[in-house]
Amino acid sequence: MKKAISASVSILLLAFASPVIAQGKPEKERINIGYAARAVVHSIPFVTREAGFFREEGIQADVVRTAGNVAPMTLVSGDVSFSIMSAFLLLPPAVQYPDLVMLAGLTRYASMYLVTRPEIATANDLRGKIVGLQRPGDAYEKNARVAVRHLGLDPDKDVKFLYVGSNEVMWTALESRRVSATMLTPPSTLFARKAGMNFLVNLSDLKVEYQGSSLTTRRSFLKENPRLALRSVRAMVRGIHFFKTRKEETFRILAKFFGTNDREALEESWNYASDIPIKPYVSESAVQAVIDHLIELNPRFGKHKPAEFIESGPLAELDKSGFIDRLYATK
Repeated sequence: MKKAISASVSILLLAFASPVIAQGKPEKERINIGYAARAVVHSIPFVTREAGFFREEGIQADVVRTAGNVAPMTLVSGDVSFSIMSAFLLLPPAVQYPDLVMLAGLTRYASMYLVTRPEIATANDLRGKIVGLQRPGDAYEKNARVAVRHLGLDPDKDVKFLYVGSNEVMWTALESRRVSATMLTPPSTLFARKAGMNFLVNLSDLKVEYQGSSLTTRRSFLKENPRLALRSVRAMVRGIHFFKTRKEETFRILAKFFGTNDREALEESWNYASDIPIKPYVSESAVQAVIDHLIELNPRFGKHKPAEFIESGPLAELDKSGFIDRLYATK
């Protein structure tokens, strides 16, 4: 199975091969980093590369899109050394492949918006309407259920869920009146605001713990390449600092990542993710929330504990050395 996965994913990765490799002169140490969605928090490896921090650490990093359920499989196959994905995506394959692990957590709280069409201005208006989501039982549905309950409605009785298949389609479904509400993140939130949509619930305000975007890898990679792993994490910690403190330069990089120069969209995206923690430890309580969600889908997840899926060694080493504190020290 691993060979089949590797073969299929390698075709994808070859399309992103750097000019240096094509010339037959690879860097001494090279890594591939995947990201599961074209979302602003998932841009951190791309920002890190564009800012030059991997290069300064002696690393050639290729950043590639490995969408949806493909993301954990690219780690299993070894086609990527690191990947940004949600804990919800990682945990089920990590039960089957204990080699998979989370190194850092970029989002600890649920942070989507429940957005409705202009005519849906109150909770009562939403009653009986259709809410567009990605797939049954995923994190989008979990967040939608939290938002609907927050409005005082029963998600199993008062609304209907329609699964449209992908994050990109959710805004289109709302815009085209196919659904009356959906869960959005930037930059789609900007388009929704300009179109006069209503923002009924901002999950960030509720502080609901749920481990979202996380930096993941393999335990075997850490064991075989401890210094490379440390330097890679150090580069991305610097990338987070750059994202948070060098706004205009980050905008220029995000424009490449999203393929847009729309200033408002870039501003919306940056504001949404600017609270990435400076010391991005994975939260055990937030991982437990994901496990609790998975238990609803399959009771077998109840025998697992958050610590099984977390390896904070490289981040803790950087933290203990004072590197992160010095990075943010006022000059």
